[in-house]
Amino acid sequence: MRNLAKLFTSSGPVNWEIARQFARWAATGGTSEANVDPVARVRIEELLRVAELHVAQATGFPAPGGAPLTARAVTPSEWALRTLEAWRGIFERLAGALAAAAPSGPEQPEEGGDPMAQLFGNLPQMLGPFLFGMQAGSMVGMLAGRAMGQYDLPMPRPESSELLVLPMTIDRFADDWSLARDDVRLWVCLREVTLHTILGRPHVRTRLDALIGDYVGAFHPDPHVIEDRLAGLDPTDPSSMQAAFSDPTGLLGDLQSDEQRRLQLPLRALLSVVAGYTDHVMADVGQRLLERYGPLTEALHRRRLEDQGEARSLAQLLGVDLDAAGFERGQAFVQGVVERAGEEALGRLWTSPGGLPTPAEVDAPGLWLARIELDLPSGEGG
Repeated sequence: MRNLAKLFTSSGPVNWEIARQFARWAATGGTSEANVDPVARVRIEELLRVAELHVAQATGFPAPGGAPLTARAVTPSEWALRTLEAWRGIFERLAGALAAAAPSGPEQPEEGGDPMAQLFGNLPQMLGPFLFGMQAGSMVGMLAGRAMGQYDLPMPRPESSELLVLPMTIDRFADDWSLARDDVRLWVCLREVTLHTILGRPHVRTRLDALIGDYVGAFHPDPHVIEDRLAGLDPTDPSSMQAAFSDPTGLLGDLQSDEQRRLQLPLRALLSVVAGYTDHVMADVGQRLLERYGPLTEALHRRRLEDQGEARSLAQLLGVDLDAAGFERGQAFVQGVVERAGEEALGRLWTSPGGLPTPAEVDAPGLWLARIELDLPSGEGG
């Protein structure tokens, strides 16, 4: 009883010990992990230096932090644990929104009654941090099982000159698609450095953090859905808890508030531009460095759009999921800017907060160019 009570004890909205345990288990499938191959570790470090040089030349921006980038080759479980910590604030805000809608538990049983009834008399409040920790850990662990770098979801991270890379996942993908391992490693390094450069710009990180935080904080889940799930819960059977809360959209009542729909417009617009710009830089640099850039990019783009199970659910939960239309929207914006004002105009996207386009400007790049007062040929305002 004492150990069970300790299991459900948490000082905040998320039981982080449970989150770490489930993240580790989901990332490894409950089996032991092999260490990262030292040869792959060294090779990725070498390719990262190549990527850093070429991305800086293509974007005109150095990597954030003022220090050379380093690659930290990690296993899926290490990636999951580091990612949980990096996204801690977002998860706690989401858990707070969920807790605000949780149903109140029944009155406490009288003293001297059934000890199990005493322990679980306030079950919803006790289970909240535990269940959310289990949910968050499971989803991050599932994402860790397929991630190649730290930006498989375009989420800003604390400032650092270190990039997480997963050599085993990269090499497995290369082998499955009959691609050269070094080609895939370099492609991943180029993508990670580009995203790190853009998402690490202080005003970009601040804007994305605010939009994502506001989005998850605006969840208004139906308390009756949570109550119904708790009603059929067997606290002595861990599998019943995992089954009841395995689907995050079900946990939140599959509801999106009007406020979230409003917030999703600028969030998805900015993410589309980040994705479109990243693809543009990748095409510029990758075609010069990778002989089979076309087939490699096609395989990796197909991978990012395929059904990803809980990894995709996590992106939807945090509001950072993009479908094919979202990627195409960003690519069209970047192409429109280049056609109207040349490559140099793209740098204005990331120089100041005012350079970030509005949703309307993403669909009409000429409006963005006009607002930032770049000279346009006559008739190029659309």
